[in-house]
Amino acid sequence: MKNIQVLLASRPRGPVEESNFRIVETDIPKAGEGEFVARAHYLSLDPYMRGRMDDSKSYAPKAVVGDVMVGTVVGEVIESRHEKFKVGDFVETRTGWQLYGRSNGGGVRKVDPGYVPLSAYLGAVGMPGVTAWIGLNEHGRPKAGETVVVSAASGAVGSVVGQLAKLKGCRAVGIAGGRAKCDYVVNELGFDACVDYKAGNLDADLAAACPKGVDVYYDNVGGPVLDAVLLHMNAFSRIPLCGQISGYNDPDALTVRNVRSFLINRIQLRGFICSDHMELWKTALKELGALVHEGKLKYRESIAIGLENAPKAFIGLLKGQNFGKQLVKLI
Repeated sequence: MKNIQVLLASRPRGPVEESNFRIVETDIPKAGEGEFVARAHYLSLDPYMRGRMDDSKSYAPKAVVGDVMVGTVVGEVIESRHEKFKVGDFVETRTGWQLYGRSNGGGVRKVDPGYVPLSAYLGAVGMPGVTAWIGLNEHGRPKAGETVVVSAASGAVGSVVGQLAKLKGCRAVGIAGGRAKCDYVVNELGFDACVDYKAGNLDADLAAACPKGVDVYYDNVGGPVLDAVLLHMNAFSRIPLCGQISGYNDPDALTVRNVRSFLINRIQLRGFICSDHMELWKTALKELGALVHEGKLKYRESIAIGLENAPKAFIGLLKGQNFGKQLVKLI
């Protein structure tokens, strides 16, 4: 048996291509003293990875060319010389795009697939869910009766934002690409409305969906969508800035013209990274886990099969081809 790894072969110049990755076979690692080895079951693919591929200043260390591509997995411990982890434990680890990973236990979370499905620990009960929870509660601060708008509403983060907003008594309005995604956001997730930004009527459709204006805009995409929403923001509204996926491959796409709205509406714009709020993770994960366990928080997954298909699935994610949380099933 061999370990399969996906390495970062080169840094993208523009859109990510499959040639930016290289797939290799290596020996399965052995656990040293105070370490364990886990067999990955699912790999999480997330937009933040695009930024890690660049050689530029960011909030986290850049991925190293020639190394295993950065990422989080959930899997099962198969060998352990660590006192806190035993063979058969299920864990979430940051061992990257590979089948077998070795860890010293740092930053590792034990998970229970009997409580919620194993894959959910990479989505609604993982980093994306926590990102939604922190951005909405800490920086959006919605009140009952307010209107909360979220872009990429059918995705791993946006879908949780809208459902949490509804639980707080808010009007939840999503923005998504395509009628199928919008129908899912309203009919399955329970949003009050969803605007299809691909339909070509973004401004008018936002006005119809938000008759009382926008109090909180949870931004995952930036660019033209942010520009359009700015025209509908209320006085003293808040914008938690989570992502800028529309410009990850093309920074020029992030141009914003309606800057005047920030001044006349006294908008509070706050960029945030969920790892800046580690003290909140335990509370967030407990609440999110209970909601999923009780069937009160729904999610959807796009699952690619096989590690060799991870690069293609990641490129599709950056183009908005995923429907819900993008995962790669490895076992």
